[in-house]
Amino acid sequence: MDDYQREVIKREFDRKLSFLNFANLHYISALYGNGVKGLMPSVDAAYAAAMAHIPTPKLTRAMLAAVDRQQPPRGGVSRPKLRYAHQGGENPPLIIVHGSMLEHVPQSYRRYLENTFREVFELKGTPLRVEFRTGHNPYAGKKTPLTEEEARRAHSRRRRNRKKYG
Repeated sequence: MDDYQREVIKREFDRKLSFLNFANLHYISALYGNGVKGLMPSVDAAYAAAMAHIPTPKLTRAMLAAVDRQQPPRGGVSRPKLRYAHQGGENPPLIIVHGSMLEHVPQSYRRYLENTFREVFELKGTPLRVEFRTGHNPYAGKKTPLTEEEARRAHSRRRRNRKKYG
């Protein structure tokens, strides 16, 4: 096979296997046995990355550094706030990010965080999942009714503050 055909096949692999961008690609010849030497170190590195334990403070610092470099885009009235991150599981690694308004974080920002974590913690060869969790508001839906005095004050405040001329 000449160099041009080899290059065309490599480009075709890159195009068709773009969803495996986290994995190292090894070109092996079954006929000649070429390229097998680098395969086992890559498998060992992938296993080590899949079983890696990442401390919460390091994950949070990496997440905050990523947020400092690129803020998440606004989703509605206010910007999502990412508070802290911790590891939720291994094999494959799961990173859970806690914060507020996280339902507005787009998929592109999730990929940005995945790639940042993969680069900082050298997690090559294993898929990485990032999950967002928000705490619930214990006071949501529990509006206390106003007393008669509070209702009277609110009414007079509204009357006082309305437009005077027009």
